[in-house]
Amino acid sequence: MKNTKYDFKSIIDRHDTNCLKWDLFDDDVPMWVADMDFKVAPAIEKAIQKRASHPIYGYTLIPDELFEAYINWWDSRYNFKMSKENMAYSIGVMPSISSMIRCLTDEGDNILIQSPVYHVFFYFIQDNNRNVIENELIYENGQYSIDFEDLDEKLSDVEMMILCNPQNPVGKIWSSEDLKHIGELCRKHDVVLISDEIHCDLTNPGLKYNPFETSSDYDKVITCLSPSKSFNIAGFQSSIVHSKNGELLEKIKTQMQLDNSSACNVFATTAVIAAYEESEEWLDELRKVLYENRQTVKRYLAEELPVVKLVEGDATYLLWLDCSALNVHSKILGEFLRSNQGLFLSPGHEFGECGKDFLRMNVACPEELLMDGLRRLKAGIIALKNISNGL
Repeated sequence: MKNTKYDFKSIIDRHDTNCLKWDLFDDDVPMWVADMDFKVAPAIEKAIQKRASHPIYGYTLIPDELFEAYINWWDSRYNFKMSKENMAYSIGVMPSISSMIRCLTDEGDNILIQSPVYHVFFYFIQDNNRNVIENELIYENGQYSIDFEDLDEKLSDVEMMILCNPQNPVGKIWSSEDLKHIGELCRKHDVVLISDEIHCDLTNPGLKYNPFETSSDYDKVITCLSPSKSFNIAGFQSSIVHSKNGELLEKIKTQMQLDNSSACNVFATTAVIAAYEESEEWLDELRKVLYENRQTVKRYLAEELPVVKLVEGDATYLLWLDCSALNVHSKILGEFLRSNQGLFLSPGHEFGECGKDFLRMNVACPEELLMDGLRRLKAGIIALKNISNGL
């Protein structure tokens, strides 16, 4: 955007801050892990600085105001009515899901996910000695959809389904009709459904996601929510789980206490309340910036690198790039881009083998950095083609 109230242009040097994205590996342009290279909303920074000025950082209670912030946000933006008695605090969505896997399924059980999907789902299922069952999404004419016939068949032999809504990495907002159909099939087969909605706020301007619980009346559902992606505050480790099913929620609370994942970071509540109560304008401007970055990538690929296609998406700052025309496995392509250009994109096979022809690109960064990444992508693919051609 040419004129913005907030600063989405400054490049912030994140080196030497113990930053996972910039300090873990020696890459020039890391565009992989899902955090943003933008300053946080001023209200969050101000609130954290105020709390930091108090010189004691001991154990922290979770105030009612935090739950009220969640409740008001989802009610006003998505007409999703929640109540405190149906909520539980957690240090993060994935720790919550890991706890739910342990307390709601047994070792050896089958858990269904819809690939290509967030790769950590695979790890947590397997690390907890459960089996991954994949309901592969249908990719046709550059768009993704759900294979409901396959889903119906596979749900007959699973105990749990983990849904990603909006979907990471393909950026799809699932329709209310799709979600209602999923709920009907889960009810038919008596399957517990976990809905990971962590990317829900990061939709294209003019679009809103559909919360599962406003689209389906199925009762064995747990929704995972967090401001960490929306406001770039993952380091504070804060989320909630919501379920109207009291029996499920009590089991989850007990397991999270056993896993020590329900304690609160001393700065977490401060950051979350400032995000939801004072930073809505910043978020809506961010969404416009992310959409423009998406359009920049689309134009660049069409004009400079037509061999790579952008999969059209509705949400997230994670772009799914169709590299099938290169006929190179994503593992090889990703490794070459890193070694040849210092560009780190996520190889698509990590999200399921059906993603082997794709790369995932994080575009939540200033335009200058985005263009650097795109130029490196082009240069790397040209270099790889020259090597393949023996030049």
